This record gives sequence, structure tokens and C-alpha cells, in this order.
Amino acid sequence: MRRVLFFMFFLLNFSFYVQAKDLPDFTELVKDHGASVVNITTTQLVITRNGFETMPGMPNDEMFDFFRRFMPPQGAHGKSHEVPIKASGSGFIISSDGYILTNAHVVDGADEVIVKLTDKRELKAKVIGTDSRSDIALIKIAANNLPKVPIGNPQQLQVGEWVLAIGSPFGFENSVTAGIVSAKGRSLPSENFVPFIQTDVAINPGNSGGPLFNMKGEVVGINSQILSRSGGYMGLSFAIPIDVAMQVADQIKTHGKVQRSKLGVVIQELNAGNASAFGLNSAEGALVSEVEKDSPAAKAGLKSGDIIVKLNDQPIKTSLDLPNLVSMTKPGTTVKLQIWRNRELITVPVTVVEMKSDVIAKNGDAQTDHTANKIGLMVANITPAERDQIGITHGIVVQNSDGMSARAGIQTGDIILAVGNTSIDSVVQFNKIIDKTNKGSSIALLIMRDESRLYLPVHIE
Repeated sequence: MRRVLFFMFFLLNFSFYVQAKDLPDFTELVKDHGASVVNITTTQLVITRNGFETMPGMPNDEMFDFFRRFMPPQGAHGKSHEVPIKASGSGFIISSDGYILTNAHVVDGADEVIVKLTDKRELKAKVIGTDSRSDIALIKIAANNLPKVPIGNPQQLQVGEWVLAIGSPFGFENSVTAGIVSAKGRSLPSENFVPFIQTDVAINPGNSGGPLFNMKGEVVGINSQILSRSGGYMGLSFAIPIDVAMQVADQIKTHGKVQRSKLGVVIQELNAGNASAFGLNSAEGALVSEVEKDSPAAKAGLKSGDIIVKLNDQPIKTSLDLPNLVSMTKPGTTVKLQIWRNRELITVPVTVVEMKSDVIAKNGDAQTDHTANKIGLMVANITPAERDQIGITHGIVVQNSDGMSARAGIQTGDIILAVGNTSIDSVVQFNKIIDKTNKGSSIALLIMRDESRLYLPVHIE
């Protein structure tokens, strides 16, 4: 009996030993590259007024009772205050002379950006530039001989491969979490120009802007978003591929902005039914549903019903592949499109042009106000289809926020749902309300950001 028990004990321990050996060991990776990851703290000065609870149009609910309790005490004559709002995120060093990559939403609107290194140095950073479409920001600190991360190739990532994140979730600096690649080339409603890497790595607020490493210790992505109903990690994390991020950073560094190109087509995903109807053996490619008038595509002779299967030598496997490739092509470049038309392949040269603005919608309903209104907001309408996709029935999108609106905390990409209790359906309606608001008064804008809704008070100066 003792021999049997000993043998069973041996088998259990041997099995545990074999399983443990199969698990990845991240210790050397963290030792080698943990010092390249930084904590980023931002401060934004938001102008608000005493007497917050009496602001016109402000609803009287529990959320605003919370805000009232934490507002400064009322002073004489209802004077304006500058209230510092602090936030934190992560970033990583890409060059030894102090250039750092992070998310645009980490530093957007910040009046001060402080970078904390693992050696406890805290240095003020300069924001070189941001790109809201890709959510990438390039910042710089005055330091030399810094440890930089090695850059990997996200194209070589395999679904199921182990990956590791280092960041500052909830302010806990240099926290390490690991998981696997769940999927590649994900499209999210908030962004159509980024083929996100989906992972099950635990990502929480504060991880934004931190690196995603492969097992070679190379950065393959920037942790950017989570899909959550609670605001915390629920097993769905998304990272921006590092090749996309580096292209954006290079343009910011060289030109001060990101130049994107366009073809001038509206495309849709090709499903098995459409592929069969068009005589294709597989549902790979981007189906052209509309060609914009006077666009590069129109001038090159593209038509509705064309299926774009290649751009130069790059295959278009899904409809998301096309805008990714086109947007990062230098304006003025001639590309060769391989097109499936009338059950045969043809090659069409197209010279792409610069995309002039980040307009969400492309059809005639999507009116854009290309000049900022008196509170510093540039806004655009949202099409009914896009509203359905986002899950709203009304609202307009902020394309740029400046001046008093930026100081109030309104950011590019925010959706304005209401002014006070008045729902907003169009740019024209919104700007009429703004124009009628007297100087010295305040308005409450109900904004939607990610999955959160919040009223932000804007004081009309």
C-alpha cells in the first residue's frame, strides 16, 4: 500500500513539474525591459464656477450630488476657479534621447505632463504631437542614455501566442500582466484605421499607453482600450500594432502632423453570399459600394461592385485592410489596385490624395463645421448608421476642442448628446444654442466618451 501511495505521489509531482516547465517565464523579459516603461501623470486646469449646483440646465441626480460635494466651497460673487484635474497612464521609451510613445487620450488637453522613470526621476515632458485617429502621442523628456525598447513585427504575431504588458494600472507603477493573443485585425466602432490586436491580458485604467511585449522581449503593440461594462478588465483588451504607431510617430516627428491618404470609395465587408454572387471562390477583399465623385478612385475608373483584392503586393483579406494601407500611404503616391470585375482580375493604377479632415461621416448628411464656434468647438454631424453602430439616437461629434471647451475637459472624439436638457441632433441646432448663450453664463454639455456619459460645465468667457 505504501508503495502504491508513493508511486501516486511521484506521478502527481512529476505531472506538476512537467506542466510548470511548459509555462512561460517572464522574469528575464521584465528585468531587461521594465526600465523602459514609464509612468505618465498629467494635470489639466479646468475652469469652473462657484455655485455649480445652480448652473442652468444641470440635472438634479445622484451623480451631480457627488460632484457638488467635491466642488470648491462657494466664494463671493460666483467667481471662476481653475481646478486641477489629474490623470495617469503609461508609456515607453523608443529612443535613448528621451522620445516616448503613449496614447493620445493620456495627454490630450493636459497643461502639464510628468514622466516618472523606474529610477524615481520625475521629468517634465513636452508633447511633440498627438493623433486622435490612431490614439498615438509622441512626447519627449530632456534626458540621455535612456533604456529603449526593441521594436518587433506585429505581422508575425500568432493567435494563441503569449504576450506581456507592463504599465501603471490604477497608479501601481510597473505592474506586469500576461496573457495570449486572442485575435488580430480587430475593428472597433471608435476607429476604422487601426487593425487592433485583441488579447486577454489584464488591462485596467492607467495601463493606457503601455507596451505589449512578445516572448522575445520586443514591443508589438500599445495597450489602448478595453471592452467593459464595469469600467474594469473583463477579458477583452486591445492594442495598437507597433508598426502603425511608429509610422504615426515618425510623421509627427518629421511633419508635426499625420498625413493620411484616401481613395474616395465607400466599402463593405465581403461575405460568402456576395463572394459567390460575384464569382469569387473566397470571401476575401473589399467590396466597393460607392465611388465618391471627383475622387482618385473615380478618376481611375473604379465602379460600384468592384472588389479590391490587392494594393500593390499587399492582399486585402478583409475590408479593414484597405483603409489601413491607403491611409498610411504618402499623398501623391500611385498605387496599383488589383480588382475583381466581371469575373476577372484587372490592375488599376490610382494616385491617392491627402485626406483633408477627420470627418466621421462621408455622405451628404454629415455636415461639418470647419470653423470653431465661440466656445472653441469644431463639430460634425453623425449619420444614422453611425448612431446605430454607437448605440445612440442623437448627438454630434467633436472634431477639435480648444479654448474654454478644452479647459472644461471636452476632448476630440467626444459625442455631445445634449445642452442642459435639450437633446442635440445637428451641428446647426447646437451652434444656434451656443450663439444665443450670453457671455459670463455657463452651459452644461452632456458628453459621451467611450461608454461613459457625463455633463461638463463650460463657462462662456
